[in-house]
Amino acid sequence: MDLTVVGSSGSFPSTDSACSCYLVEAEGFRLVVDLGNGALGALQRYASLYEIDAVLLSHLHPDHCIDMCAYYVARNYRAEGCPAPLPVFGPAGTAERLARAYDMDADPGMKQVFDFHDLSEGSFGLGPLTVTAVRVAHPVEAYGFRVEHRGRAFAYTGDTGPCAQLADLARDSELLLAEAAYTDGKEEYVDVHLNGRQAGLLAAESGTRRLVLTHIPPWTDPERNRADAAGAYSGPVELARPGAVYRI
Repeated sequence: MDLTVVGSSGSFPSTDSACSCYLVEAEGFRLVVDLGNGALGALQRYASLYEIDAVLLSHLHPDHCIDMCAYYVARNYRAEGCPAPLPVFGPAGTAERLARAYDMDADPGMKQVFDFHDLSEGSFGLGPLTVTAVRVAHPVEAYGFRVEHRGRAFAYTGDTGPCAQLADLARDSELLLAEAAYTDGKEEYVDVHLNGRQAGLLAAESGTRRLVLTHIPPWTDPERNRADAAGAYSGPVELARPGAVYRI
């Protein structure tokens, strides 16, 4: 499978990147993971908006989901007619939250355009992919994901502070896409985000073969976080860049 970084900025878009969004492709199946601020425009560089097969939302903070409102417009008002409802997997209340964001009644809300499914911990199939979701440490209901295809896997932390379940999620994966929003020694909030050093420690504990740092806000020094991660993990460490494609 191929993993394309569509957007990697944390909290709000930077001058160079939209917020969190990743495109996963395998055997012609296209899965979008998160769709934050500015991501819908960027996504069109890599795939048609009408050839996406499913959307997976890690949580309901705007920098991970708000462009679903723009996606609703693109699908609902398409000149050729609205396509069949698109499966959307997200935390409980995703349909209602997006309807509120668009200032519409919850019923029907966006349910004629999106086929909403509530996430819970466990594994499920999406086309040729197997997705495993686990709850992670964040102020709202939030999930990290492991995505597998033909015996190979990558893990995505979503937004999270350090928690024991992350190492199992990423165990022996080909790639760990880990958030690193904080700077070691600077932000010390509990159960919100990882810093670069913590992402590196997670990569070392899980035995992943490659670490890619993402969700770094514009006010955080990415090179500092990359260096901190490299100090804790002996494998390759790089920063998620829009347009980067990883073959897994």
